[in-house]
Amino acid sequence: MKYVILDRDGVINEDSDAYIKSVAEWKPILGSLEAIARLCQGGWRVLVASNQSAIGRGLMDYDALFAIHDRLQRALAELGGRIDAIAFAPEAPEQASAMRKPAPGMLLDFAKRLSLNLETVPVVGDSFRDIEAARAAKARPILVSTGNGKRTQQERAKDLAGVAVFDDLAAVAADLLSVS
Repeated sequence: MKYVILDRDGVINEDSDAYIKSVAEWKPILGSLEAIARLCQGGWRVLVASNQSAIGRGLMDYDALFAIHDRLQRALAELGGRIDAIAFAPEAPEQASAMRKPAPGMLLDFAKRLSLNLETVPVVGDSFRDIEAARAAKARPILVSTGNGKRTQQERAKDLAGVAVFDDLAAVAADLLSVS
C-alpha cells in the first residue's frame, strides 16, 4: 500500500492569514482535488495532517472544522477520490503539543496506527514547519510552491537541501504516479 501525507491549507486549499474558518472561506487550489482523485485511482492512500490553530485561538469551533472536511470529502467523492484519514492539531502555537507541526506527532501517530514505514512516505507541505515535521519523522519531505511555498523557498532556501520542490499538488501527483 502506498501512502502520501498532505498538509491542508496551502496544499489542497487556498490559505489565508485570517485562517480558513468556514466552508464559505474554503476554496480548493486549482487542480488539487483532481490530483488527489488521480492519486486515489492510482492506488495511493491519501492522509491529511494539518495544524488548525484557529480552534485554539477561538476563531472557529470543531463543528466548523468538520464541516470544512465534509465539504472536502464530498468534492473529492464527486471526482472519484477521498481522504483516508485526517489528523489535526487544534492548539495555538503558544500551547503547542507534540502533535502540532513542526513536531512530528501527527505523522508518527499515522505511522503507529497504520503500521507505516515513514521513510517511504512523501509528506507534502507549503511551509518549513511541514518540512521539519517530515524530517523529524524520517519521512520524505516535499515542498509545493502554492500557499506559503514560494515564501518558504525564498526565506529558507539553504535549509531545503534534499527537499523536492514542485509547483503544486498536481505536479506532485504526476511525479508520484509516474514512478509507482
